[in-house]
Amino acid sequence: MPAKTFVKKKVVCIGGGTGVSAVINALKGKYDLSAVVAMFDNGCSTGQLRREFNLPPMGDLRQCLISLAKGKEIVSLMRYRFEKGFLKGHSLGNILLTAAAMEGKGMEQGLEKLEDILETGRKIFPVTTANSNLAVVLKNGRIVKGEEEIVNCPEISKTGIKKIFLFPKAKANTKALAEIKKSDFIIIGPGKFYTSLIPNFLVEGIAKEVKRSKAKKILVCNLMTQPGNTDDFTVEKFLSETEKYSGKNSIDHVIFNTKKLPLKALSQVSKIFPGSKFVGYGPEILKEKKFVGADLLDEKLQKLNPSDVLAKGANKRTMVIHDQKKMAKKLESIIDGA
Repeated sequence: MPAKTFVKKKVVCIGGGTGVSAVINALKGKYDLSAVVAMFDNGCSTGQLRREFNLPPMGDLRQCLISLAKGKEIVSLMRYRFEKGFLKGHSLGNILLTAAAMEGKGMEQGLEKLEDILETGRKIFPVTTANSNLAVVLKNGRIVKGEEEIVNCPEISKTGIKKIFLFPKAKANTKALAEIKKSDFIIIGPGKFYTSLIPNFLVEGIAKEVKRSKAKKILVCNLMTQPGNTDDFTVEKFLSETEKYSGKNSIDHVIFNTKKLPLKALSQVSKIFPGSKFVGYGPEILKEKKFVGADLLDEKLQKLNPSDVLAKGANKRTMVIHDQKKMAKKLESIIDGA
């Protein structure tokens, strides 16, 4: 008898570059992984290159490329961020993606060229190829336009969001839709909630495809709240808000953290991100199979890059991240147990 062919389970990650790359790093090698990546960043290096060359943002794609790339040397170069001179703040990976896009016929061809060079395979798919931006209408009528502006808006949690939308409207990348359609599991998050996660479901066709997919959908809840955007959000709130955009009852499992940092480390975080707190949860959800709570915390704080600091003084990168081994263990228990 011929030997049985082993087919890896198809896992599609949806979100922004930081969160998606963390999930990829946690699971790569065991599953057929791909990423559907948010395309709405307008800040720092990505924003400058976007405005200068009239291209969709590259930053989130760069982070996913780094996660899948073969070879430590090239990964180190892709991560390099200039700290002085006229390139201060720019990531070499962003510059390479921009150059590849300009040399080819646009962002998609540029991405594919770097995928070939880095030997990642065709695994990274922009959620849309449109050069679109993000905006929110607050309940007091104020309109906040731009990912960077939303991240740094202190009113969103306090006032509340009436509507969140893309301008101009964006249609889904057909390749991203195809990935979702053939997936066995869809992992959403973690990441900046209103700027890296939710915008993907505002792209025409994405929410519909996710909702009707037979794949199991897993939400990886954020570790901490984001001041101004998700203050006082609980695990239950993250789930209900996600399903407003991904579709009612669309999420099958929610993975969330139950561990906190020691007080000394937490005070360091509070100095940089005042108001940020660990995401809480009601004790009753620990009894529900849908919710999977565990210690997912990497207790080693991430160092901040001086070149990554925003003009307003807030740092865009988080200091508190998921422990990839711990996260992998919980994700694998769901994927392999299905």
